[in-house]
Amino acid sequence: MSVEVTKLSNGLTIATETMPHLESACLGIWVKAGARDEAPQEHGIAHLLEHMAFKGTSRRSARQIAEEIEDVGGEMNAATSVETTSYYARVLKNDVPLALDILTDILIDSRFDEQELEREQQVILQEIGAAEDTPDDIVFDHFQEAAFHKQIIGRPILGTRETVKSFSPDDLRGYLARHYSPDKMIVSAAGAVSHRAIVDQIEAAFGGTASVSPLPLESSPRQAASYTGGEFRQERDLMDAQMVLGFEGRAYYARDFYASQVLSLILGGGMSSRLFQEIRERRGLCYAIYAFHWSFSDSGIFGIHAATGEEELAELAPVIADELTRAAAGISEPEVNRARAQMRASLLMSQESPAARAAQIARQMLFNGATITNEELIARLEAITAPRLADLAERTFVGTVPTLAAIGPVSRLPSRDVLAERLAGASSGAEARVATSH
Repeated sequence: MSVEVTKLSNGLTIATETMPHLESACLGIWVKAGARDEAPQEHGIAHLLEHMAFKGTSRRSARQIAEEIEDVGGEMNAATSVETTSYYARVLKNDVPLALDILTDILIDSRFDEQELEREQQVILQEIGAAEDTPDDIVFDHFQEAAFHKQIIGRPILGTRETVKSFSPDDLRGYLARHYSPDKMIVSAAGAVSHRAIVDQIEAAFGGTASVSPLPLESSPRQAASYTGGEFRQERDLMDAQMVLGFEGRAYYARDFYASQVLSLILGGGMSSRLFQEIRERRGLCYAIYAFHWSFSDSGIFGIHAATGEEELAELAPVIADELTRAAAGISEPEVNRARAQMRASLLMSQESPAARAAQIARQMLFNGATITNEELIARLEAITAPRLADLAERTFVGTVPTLAAIGPVSRLPSRDVLAERLAGASSGAEARVATSH
């Protein structure tokens, strides 16, 4: 299997991978615009637009969109992230043209009916309320706001009640015109698909669409991210406390991007990870803990999420800090090998799913301008060594002031300054790392 790529004259890119042994396909349109591309007064409009795309076109009502795709047993959905928005469908192979026709229709010819907009605004207000009632979700929003203080990249994707209620159909059209130009779009498909057939259909739909945005706003260019760090805590009467502790991470395709992914697995990527073994299994300080690394085009976040009881919180956070400094002192070869095996297995297993593969192709094209072969990805993983990971841990954790967000019975949680003192007291450096890793 190999990826075929065609770029139209207006800048729109089509990338597909045919999997001849499959009877189904996943296809979608990914847009290089998300929540961080909103103007200051547009908070939440990217997500609202994603909802409204399914609410009717000149050719189809909202109900017809739903019925046409479900009449053939398919499914359609969309997602808004910080930097991208995607619209995708899963169908049987004979129904790929239908799915593609619906996808292009909703992006080119959405009506943005005022009554539909009012209904969907109410739906999103309910979604905001549901998020606020889910501490293990909303804590991540507060964490990102603290990490990127007073920046658009740090704002919750859903927006606020006030901003969501304020948008008009013209506001949606303006955002769409500025950000949904063909040069910012990737059509990605995987499974039982014909590259040539998809190119022909997309060219017929989008070929005459200009790539120049006709409605610029002074505030529309994307602001560069600046990781500031900060602290958020909210005392709430809950059974448990939700905590996220974090540090500045690496951008997509920065030198340490893959090393950061591997380090997150070693620290908190499974039951064999350091944090799980030390904090949950040996000390019993929490019932859930894991590490993660989120990347953006120009920054990133390395974080640890834990859920625990009020009594354990005072000890939990300092022990996490200690484990991070121990990583700076040394990583073992078996740990590196295990994390590499996890990433390799995840990579290869995901490619058995047309949905996962289409999304992977789209991400690589959007952020790298080309796809990356399995061989190249595995070679990058093999180049990551234990000393390099320990050095990365030292640069990421040691001597830093962590970002902290916590919700629940959190009065006993130490401040980020106290945790910074714990991290500053680390004994690291090349000599210590080499001694520990042997």
